[in-house]
Amino acid sequence: MNIQNKKNRSTARPAGIFFITAALSSVIGLKLYDPILSGDNFLTLSPGYYNQVIWAAINELILIVSAVGTGLMLYPYLKRFNEIFAAGYLSFRILEVVFILIGTLAMLTVLSISELYITGANTNEATANSLGLSFIALHKWTFILGPNFMLAINTFIYSYVFYRTKMIPINLARLGLTASLLIMVAAFLELFGIIQQISFWGIILALPIAIFEMSFASWLLWKGDMIVKENPTIS
Repeated sequence: MNIQNKKNRSTARPAGIFFITAALSSVIGLKLYDPILSGDNFLTLSPGYYNQVIWAAINELILIVSAVGTGLMLYPYLKRFNEIFAAGYLSFRILEVVFILIGTLAMLTVLSISELYITGANTNEATANSLGLSFIALHKWTFILGPNFMLAINTFIYSYVFYRTKMIPINLARLGLTASLLIMVAAFLELFGIIQQISFWGIILALPIAIFEMSFASWLLWKGDMIVKENPTIS
């Protein structure tokens, strides 16, 4: 392995680890939030799931760190091809992270509202319920705009660069392009209320990007030293 390949692997492997960590933490976080998001009365349910909600928030913080990590690790590769594409990718990755963070704060706020209601600090059930439902709705919208819409854009950008330069296997890049378009379709359908995010079609449209990210992460871990040509060009 030459010096350049060693250098490539030193960033490719962490990128692969970040992708896997991001995927796992996002699934765990959403699953831990489920009793609150799907419960009939979050005001009385939330305190009983206090630790679970906190662990969900911790998983989302891990997701945030991992998402930033993937952005920083892939940026140098994309920059060798085109600085504008690289900056665009990193910008949309950061926007994705911002939406995730807002969603995390929304769920922690729901927890605080329910605690204030249970302890009697806020005895107006209608007000507490309205506030809580508003923050739950905020989490829903941020989940659509962040891990769906912004994810679709940044995935399309780096998949397009890798497809044109053949830095990664062409079929893997094609999968990334296709998956990003499908998750974009899902985001628009969810925005207009045609499908629900957690539904049969929501899962079907999101599955390809999950497969792509895990495949890409595995490739980075095992073959990442070959990711960059010395002078990547459009082909």
